Amino acid sequence: MSNDIRIKKGLDIKLKGEAEKTTEKAIFSNFYTLRPEDFHGVIPKLISRVGTKVKAGEPVFYDKSNEDVKFVSPVSGEIIEIERGEKRKILSIKIQADKTESYLEHDILNLEKANPEDVKTLLLASGCWPFIKQRPYDVIAKPDKEPKAIFISAHASAPLVANLNYTLQGKEKELQAAVTALGKLTKGKVHVSVGKHGKSPMEGLSGITLHKVSGPHPSGNVGTQINKIDPINKGEIVWTVSPQDLVIMGELLLTGKFNAERLVALVGSSIEKPRYFVTKLGCELATMIYDHGIKKDAHVRIISGNILSGKTVKPDGYLDYYSNTITVIPEGDDYELFGWTTPVFNKVSTTRALTFSWLFPNKKYDLNTNTNGEHRAFVVTGNYEEVFPLDIYPMQILKSCMYQDLDEMEALGMYEVAPEDFALTEFVCVSKQPHQDIIRKGLDLMLKEIG
Repeated sequence: MSNDIRIKKGLDIKLKGEAEKTTEKAIFSNFYTLRPEDFHGVIPKLISRVGTKVKAGEPVFYDKSNEDVKFVSPVSGEIIEIERGEKRKILSIKIQADKTESYLEHDILNLEKANPEDVKTLLLASGCWPFIKQRPYDVIAKPDKEPKAIFISAHASAPLVANLNYTLQGKEKELQAAVTALGKLTKGKVHVSVGKHGKSPMEGLSGITLHKVSGPHPSGNVGTQINKIDPINKGEIVWTVSPQDLVIMGELLLTGKFNAERLVALVGSSIEKPRYFVTKLGCELATMIYDHGIKKDAHVRIISGNILSGKTVKPDGYLDYYSNTITVIPEGDDYELFGWTTPVFNKVSTTRALTFSWLFPNKKYDLNTNTNGEHRAFVVTGNYEEVFPLDIYPMQILKSCMYQDLDEMEALGMYEVAPEDFALTEFVCVSKQPHQDIIRKGLDLMLKEIG
């Protein structure tokens, strides 16, 4: 028996370029890159050097503040470059892949008999621990803390993101193994949320508490689901894991091998034929976007992740460690003279002032990256509250982060939120304030001062 969660506040941004449910193998990538910046708050300490030969799943660096948390190579090959920035900060580790894959093999656990310490030791040694994040602070979970519950969102509601019902097909054994293992690490429940309309491969798993979610985005955000199911209070910790990371974790538990393979959606209005590709974490994006479909002469922005909370990457960039979507949309470098004075039919808006998108609720739009406005002080419009379903005051919490009032941040609910929870309020913001960046800095301040 499932529990239904209906989200009323939010906004579905319907865009052109959704991926067809067809899958191809991406061209073999010669180079793979690990970027410490993908793991927020981690200070990397290198294990391997330039010229070191590594196997897939072999540790490359660890977290300086917690040596047990290791980060491993997605492929076997040779480390050929370590890029550094200011003060010798490690920016990336580049690996030239072998033609034939070889894996670092781990012992296979008997999940029925394994104790929590056995599971934790294996996840840490194998490089799977970075897939587990914690709230508060939205950082990699601390192994020495036990969560009150674990949350997994198998419902994707952001614009153009990979359809999890499709990408998880045939992965039931891996998902069950991962869920069984995670269940041993908490005395609480493992909450799994799926879309109410559709059939998810995660619905039939045992050892979970199932929730069926409906409503507009951000109904698929794990933060929205935590707020509706079991909110976080001061002193409490919950863990979150993405379903695509569960598959990698489950395969390790079943085979003893870290297989960084991932099904990635290549989407966006600038792609000729949006579809899915089988590739690996840290691969070259060029193996998918240029050989398979950017429209000719297109001036585009490439985003690793979704358009609301993903990261902009260069054409010669690499797939983000946590992403299963690559979005390509037109670069917004053309401007309309007096555009604010004329009726608008081809833009999404939550207001009815000169915009008529509300007349066409099912229309799909071809949006670019223009902000259609300039940065200014907060304007009180009530728009944030229309798209923000959490029981939190969005503008007040943003302002408390800006003037760094820790007591007020605590009282307003900062323990529950992550930057992605404010992606929609940033999208509708008439003041063009960087909401996600404000929240990230607020969380970092709390982590530093409160811990």
